Amino acid sequence: MNENEKWHRHLGAYGICVYEEKLLVIQKGTGPYRGRYDLPGGTVEANESLTEAVKRECMEEAGINVYITKNIGVCDYLIPYELPKRGTSHIHHVAVFYLVQYLAGQLATNPEKFEGQDSLGALWVPMNDITPDNSSPLVVQAIEWLNTEQLLLEAQRLDDWVTL
Repeated sequence: MNENEKWHRHLGAYGICVYEEKLLVIQKGTGPYRGRYDLPGGTVEANESLTEAVKRECMEEAGINVYITKNIGVCDYLIPYELPKRGTSHIHHVAVFYLVQYLAGQLATNPEKFEGQDSLGALWVPMNDITPDNSSPLVVQAIEWLNTEQLLLEAQRLDDWVTL
């Protein structure tokens, strides 16, 4: 870590959901992944478990109920992104990944708006259409895991990250 960097740590829980060879993603409206595909999931609320957070976030952001089938693991990312109110220069994003199965619900193409809602809508994207240019590092990691069933051990430092 550079001594001039000030990190804000964010812990989130995320669902990897594949249906008919397509990955469930949300269109991100805010934050360092704005303008890109991201996985449904996010902040674990007070008095909420990680799995409860994944189920709630899939409903809020994507409009669907899911069943969690597997705890995949954890990855972390260090991304340049200023949060002036917190005086930080980077986000240390700790992401807990779960494999989830679609149960029911209609995809939310225009999810309910409330404070903290950062999804502009959900969609099923063919996995071959996912690239580092159109997706968050979490989505890229999800595709990698689906192909290899392995996660990166070390943190990914994305110094050249550009917020759209």
